[in-house]
Parts: sequence; C-alpha cells; structure tokens
Amino acid sequence: MRIDKDLVAASATPLVLGILAEGDLHGYAILKRVAELSQGRMQWTDGMLYPLLHRLERNGWVSARWGVSDAGRKRKHYALTPSGRQVLEERQAQWAVVTDALHQVLSTVRGPGAAGAWA
Repeated sequence: MRIDKDLVAASATPLVLGILAEGDLHGYAILKRVAELSQGRMQWTDGMLYPLLHRLERNGWVSARWGVSDAGRKRKHYALTPSGRQVLEERQAQWAVVTDALHQVLSTVRGPGAAGAWA
C-alpha cells in the first residue's frame, strides 16, 4: 500500500518524536522502527528522514550527538529534548481529535460493523 505523501508529511514529526521518546536512536534505527511500527507499510528514505531530523534539531525538539555503533561506525544519535516531549504531548492531543473525527466520519460512510471499518 502506498501512503499519500500528505499523510506521511503530517504524521512524520509526531512519529519521530514518539519513537525518540522510547530512547535515543541513530537515523537508520529510526527508519527501521518506522517500518516495524507500520508492519512494513511505510518505507521512509534517508532523503525524507534526515531533513526532518535537522528541522527538529533546529527547533530544539531533538538533540544530536556523535557516537560509535557496536560495529565501530561513527553515527549521529538523536534524543528527545524536554521541549520536544512537550511538543509530542501537544501533537498526541491533536492527533486524538483528528483520529476521532476520522473514525466517526468513516464509520458513518461505511456503516456500523462494515468490513474494514476503523476500530
């Protein structure tokens, strides 16, 4: 399934902030986590992730530090900052409203109990 780029763009910031709330990660690990969380249905690229991480860092929502991986490779690790945690909480509240509204309208369109209706 292809996810529309507008949906990817709208969900990217809260998704990355939420992933980093689980713990510090380097970019490749974030890409793997997105694929894991979406059961392989979202395949982000470096070209999509790194500009987002740089923007989040400029906004002060994530911090970055250089480290060395288990394989001895130099990698930049990203961590959620206190202001990033606050933004994540705000985005969670916003997404709750959006998903509730979508659930209601799509349940109405499909009818109660219809196959594929949102849970």
